[in-house]
Amino acid sequence: MKEYSYDELLHKAASYCSISEHCISEVELKLKTWGIAADKLDKITSKLIEQDFINEKRFCIAFVKDKFHFNKWGKIKISYALKQKGLDNSLINNALNTIDEGEYQEMLAELLKAKLNTLKWEYEYEKMGKLFNFAQGRGFESAIIDKVVRNL
Repeated sequence: MKEYSYDELLHKAASYCSISEHCISEVELKLKTWGIAADKLDKITSKLIEQDFINEKRFCIAFVKDKFHFNKWGKIKISYALKQKGLDNSLINNALNTIDEGEYQEMLAELLKAKLNTLKWEYEYEKMGKLFNFAQGRGFESAIIDKVVRNL
């Protein structure tokens, strides 16, 4: 494995952060795969934060928007994924609050209508149960699911 100097690692890490938003844990993991020493790791992440290459608030908001719009995840699943990355609960909650409630329910309704076309059921409660389980798997909250399923 090639040995990198501090400046090379800093430049590489800055380039990595420039391509897309990353949190501290992702950058540290990437640096470790490059074989960085522990003493340089903290210096580089501190420098990247100082120069605003890493901004966890910005990362949280971007992550929430991406997972909601592209992956069609609910708030529970998004929150769990962000917690896995070691982010603060206040940052997560602020980012989740950027999702418009009307758009959130509309997204769930579209998902459930599409799922309904692929389901086979014998009884009405069986259909409702399958839709409920599907929505929970996507990370939507029970109260929202119940509200949307009743309006289908």
